Amino acid sequence: MPEALFPLAGKSVFVAGHRGMVGQALVRALKARGIEPIVASRAELDLENQAETERWFARNRPQVVLLAAAHVGGILANNSFPRDFLYRNVMIAANVIEAAHRHGVEKLVNLGSSCIYPKFAEQPIREESLLTGSLEPTNEWYAIAKITAIKLAQSYRRQFGADMISLMPSNLYGPGDNYHPENSHVLPALIRRFHEAKEAGAKSVTLWGSGTPRREFLFVDDLAESTLFATEHYSGEGHLNVGTGTDVTITELAGLIAKVVGFEGAVDHDQSKPDGTPRKLMDVSKLAELGWHAKTSLEEGIRLAYADFRAGGGRNR
Repeated sequence: MPEALFPLAGKSVFVAGHRGMVGQALVRALKARGIEPIVASRAELDLENQAETERWFARNRPQVVLLAAAHVGGILANNSFPRDFLYRNVMIAANVIEAAHRHGVEKLVNLGSSCIYPKFAEQPIREESLLTGSLEPTNEWYAIAKITAIKLAQSYRRQFGADMISLMPSNLYGPGDNYHPENSHVLPALIRRFHEAKEAGAKSVTLWGSGTPRREFLFVDDLAESTLFATEHYSGEGHLNVGTGTDVTITELAGLIAKVVGFEGAVDHDQSKPDGTPRKLMDVSKLAELGWHAKTSLEEGIRLAYADFRAGGGRNR
């Protein structure tokens, strides 16, 4: 492990968005290091309110901010509430980053999403692909907010020398995921669907599309570890991709989930439904060069996620 540029030991760390899947993982990772993070519920702190955010930072004065707070949802929600996904996420980022600057935060890590990249970016997607093409229309409101957050962090670094960095993870999954039947992402949606099919004794499960699109999945606790690693070992204007550097087809993913769940029926495909982007794989070589690699295999991660699901974890069930 390379020597830390910014050791976290002894620092006060604020996890913004600690109740979300990513925030929960960050809290677990910090506590594993013996760091008790500062957290605030939405009732205690509305990050969309600038004055309230300013007052909170003035009172608490964290030395490190891990910005995982966001207004999130699936394709349907993005299409139905574009103002919410753009305005609310821009306000969260602007308020937290400005307050961090005003109140002497030593380091801020902004967490985003791979949806920031053009829909038809060259694969694997390099950090330099940002702003080189049109976004995927179904989530452009959220993507534009996340791009704005990257640029805000860069602007404070350029203008004030602030140590603010941004990380862009691939598709996340794990404990605390969203299992809503309509608004969840593909991996948690399939966990729920295969589980319910097994419980009902169904003979088959039908997937949308051909099953050939390839996707990359990152276990959320690996993202948390990468965040702490980057906090300690990276300081630069450019954002960093975070992922496994490997992908699977949706058919392969379904097979893994069926195996973990114990569903032994057939897997069918409804090819009248759209496939979406053929491939979405991140180039993670920059973070790898710094010395970090994801540790959790996809099958192991699915087992951990399914155990959490069966124990009643997750949201929107």
